[in-house]
Amino acid sequence: MKIIVTGAAGFIGFHVVKKLLEQGYEVVGIDSINSYYDVNLKYARLSETGIMEEEIQDHCFVQSTIFPSYRFMKLDMTEKEHFFSLFEDEHFLHVVHLAAQAGVRYSLKNPYAYINSNIVGFMNLLEACRQFRVKHLVYASSSSVYGANTKLPYKESDRTDNPVSLYAATKKSNELMAYAYSKLYNIPATGIRFFTVYGPWGRPDMAPTLFISAISAGQTIRVFNHSNMKRDFTYIDDIVTGLTKIIPSPPKVEIPHIIYNMGCSSPVKIMDFIATIEKVAAKKAVLKMVDMQPGDVVATYADTSLLEKDFGYKPSTPLNSGIRQFYEWFKEYYS
Repeated sequence: MKIIVTGAAGFIGFHVVKKLLEQGYEVVGIDSINSYYDVNLKYARLSETGIMEEEIQDHCFVQSTIFPSYRFMKLDMTEKEHFFSLFEDEHFLHVVHLAAQAGVRYSLKNPYAYINSNIVGFMNLLEACRQFRVKHLVYASSSSVYGANTKLPYKESDRTDNPVSLYAATKKSNELMAYAYSKLYNIPATGIRFFTVYGPWGRPDMAPTLFISAISAGQTIRVFNHSNMKRDFTYIDDIVTGLTKIIPSPPKVEIPHIIYNMGCSSPVKIMDFIATIEKVAAKKAVLKMVDMQPGDVVATYADTSLLEKDFGYKPSTPLNSGIRQFYEWFKEYYS
């Protein structure tokens, strides 16, 4: 089975590619390798799968030196002709779409990046899936679609029409677009609402990395909303395990579209999260309490009963274990 993974140089994409290759799938990875955060981290992830930076050129395949069944192409999904040609040539059976312009706060500064990547790019993907008849599209959504909801835990059937950031609005748009294409063209599609994913090779702009970096360097951590925050932190290995269960299993319902929450169902107070890092790092944090940031929400909390019912699966890595593994990777990579 041949699978394309978009966002293959990204945090989740890198881990998914590696797991699929270890399970024996043929994989094609694509990524635009944009400069939203340090591209050196993206190239380092790629090198872990045998894709060497010096060989990467736009629109050209690079063969992995580690996995014979893996090829990578630097490609922006908004480049419609090149993107469609790739689908026409490769005959993908399954699509795992993890590429996106990420970050809630950055969407306040550069909104057009989100429209281009998350709307135009996703539109091109849906059209490619329609024209070249893939068997299953699995795509990344986000817990941010729950917006200003105060009912906890978040359930997939809850209202998601009150986004508090443009990023959230584009992710909700993806869900609506995918549903429409599933209904119109019978394209099997599964959306995954991720809840605060962390772990080795994590994004440097996210709180887990920012906190570990600041504590390690003795720098000040800004704690938003004066620490009145909770997040449903989910370890990357749990995310990958869930995705690899879902990828070969398209929805078997009249309109073949379904959405799952993927989180630990165990929200953690931000101060408890910081305290866990302090314990693992054997170092105290320097804290500065600040106001709530635009686009943020007070708490996230996933109801994963639907995922458990359909796949018998629920993320379960304890926070202490996940943070320890993350910290060990952080020390090695940033040394």
